[in-house]
Amino acid sequence: MLKVKIVRLNKQALLPVYATAHAAGMDVSACIDEPVTIEPFTTALIPSGFALELPEGYEAQLRPRSGLALRSMISLPNTPATIDADYRGEVKVILINYGKESFIVNHGDRIAQMVVAKVEQVHFVEVEKLGSTVRGQGGFGHTGTGCK
Repeated sequence: MLKVKIVRLNKQALLPVYATAHAAGMDVSACIDEPVTIEPFTTALIPSGFALELPEGYEAQLRPRSGLALRSMISLPNTPATIDADYRGEVKVILINYGKESFIVNHGDRIAQMVVAKVEQVHFVEVEKLGSTVRGQGGFGHTGTGCK
């Protein structure tokens, strides 16, 4: 199991937790002093009250919670949001309200999920030509026509 250092920046912060034994993502909760209202088609930056020290070669990805998306049309506009291994600031979540109604975020509300994943840095090698494939330069939707 990967060990990640975490610091509670606010005594009221709820640290990320896995809701079930086999969950891929941990629930991230809002750490706010008073409710935040997100009007339709606007965003809000919601603090979590904690900071991470991820090992080199890892990132944390913030993703929407499916229940919030289904019931209230709440999502993350930059999903997945990346927290780099060298970032030491507070984890904050940008929420967007795609719904028709105002949405209120309260302290302790589960607002996102976080997945820690291994990443590789690459070194690009500039060449004159790329190798060929069956697909070639076919663009979006090139490999199929959808359900029939």
